[in-house]
Amino acid sequence: MSAVGAGRSVSRRACLAAGGAALLAPWAAPAWAGKQAEEPLIDSVRSALSSAIANKAPPKPSFANFDDRLVYLRWLGTNSDRLKKRKSEDQTRIEFLETIWYEAKRAGLEPSLVLGLVQVESGFRKYAISVAGARGYMQVMPFWSRLIGDGDASRLFHMQTNLRFGCVILRHYLDREQGDLFLALGRYNGSRGQPEYPNMVFGARKQWVVT
Repeated sequence: MSAVGAGRSVSRRACLAAGGAALLAPWAAPAWAGKQAEEPLIDSVRSALSSAIANKAPPKPSFANFDDRLVYLRWLGTNSDRLKKRKSEDQTRIEFLETIWYEAKRAGLEPSLVLGLVQVESGFRKYAISVAGARGYMQVMPFWSRLIGDGDASRLFHMQTNLRFGCVILRHYLDREQGDLFLALGRYNGSRGQPEYPNMVFGARKQWVVT
C-alpha cells in the first residue's frame, strides 16, 4: 500500500510487465507495495478514522429491495467462480467476498475496485508481507494500528480487520483528493501523480465487474 504498503516488493519494471500481463493471467501478477511515508493526522481526522475502524464485525448483507439483493447475489456468485483458482475452499472464499462487499460499501467504495486493489497489492495472499513490513490483503503498514487502531499490528493479518483498515484508509485518501480516484490510489501506494499503480488497479478491477 505504501503507508499502507511501503517498500516495493518487485522492481518497477517487473510491476509494469505484470500490470500488462494481469489482464491475461490475473493470478500471475506479483504483489505491489509502495513506499508512502507516515503522515501526521490532525486530531479530528484521527478520531474519525479510529471510530471508523472500531465498529463491530460485519453482519450479513441486508437489502432494501429484492432487485438489490439479486445484484449482490449475482456479483457474489460470479466472482466466487472467478476466485476459485486462488481460494479453493468454498466457505473461505464466500466469507472473503462477503467481507469485501460489506467493507467496500461501508466505506463508500466499489467492491470490484477493492478486489482489484487486493489483487495488485497482495495477489490475494492473506499473509503477504512487503519488504517494509506492510501486511495482509491490502498491504496495511503496522503504524496504522498505532495511529487509529489498538496498537496490535498482528491483527492486520485478520481478514476482516485488514480489509476494514484498507478500505477506511483508501476512503480517507479519496476524501483528501476530493473524489479523484486516480490521485487517491497514487497516495495509497505512495506514488501520487504517477500512472503505473492506478492503471494497474483499474485494469485489475475490470476482471471483477459483474454486469
